[in-house]
Amino acid sequence: MPDSVPPPALRWHTRATLTALAPVLADAVAGTLRHALARRDRATLALSGGTTPGPFLAALATHALDWPRLIVTLADERWVPAGHPRANATLVRDILMKRAAPGAARFVPLYAAAATPEDGLAAVRAGIDALPLPLDAVVLGMGDDGHIASLFPGGDHLAAALDPHASARVLPMRAPAAAEPRMTLTLPLLAGARSVFLLITGATKRAMLERGVDDVRLPVHALLAQARTPIAVYWAP
Repeated sequence: MPDSVPPPALRWHTRATLTALAPVLADAVAGTLRHALARRDRATLALSGGTTPGPFLAALATHALDWPRLIVTLADERWVPAGHPRANATLVRDILMKRAAPGAARFVPLYAAAATPEDGLAAVRAGIDALPLPLDAVVLGMGDDGHIASLFPGGDHLAAALDPHASARVLPMRAPAAAEPRMTLTLPLLAGARSVFLLITGATKRAMLERGVDDVRLPVHALLAQARTPIAVYWAP
């Protein structure tokens, strides 16, 4: 358990290392998906990229889920071609979907074959709008600057993406801290998920998350304030 009393909007789960933490998170996400599939024909899961989720995705792939009834998408994506090593879709497909049940789960990308995310927005939006909503589970990370998904401080569409009353479920995003243009799910879709999991490591990110409980300038604050259920935080030093 953390040394300080966790904020009321958060439920903390800690382990000494990311290696030890990953299967704990995988168990929780798999349990959420089983619960969803027991009540509905389909379950939806949105995942994040980066370096931290790798062990979690590998652990989730070992679970005997009803993969053909799962729909997997992303919380955000870099606007790079399919198969690019920096694409979040590459990480999810290679570590999770190819290991768990190749070709079984349906994958809905946040990328289309277009020069810019603005050009590809209509195609991406159509895929997201067709999902059975709300999302059953969202697994997010958080940057040192308090960004979640591609909701970056200084992002060109940040205000629209954080608007809790916005009808848009996905938007392009360009920001000084993002090397490539991005496509991101918006706050209403992320915060409206039936379960939200946040995977972070290190003292800096923990301090930023705790600051985000009260600091309205941070994108993560909007998630904490708007989430329909308490957020499950999985943290390792």
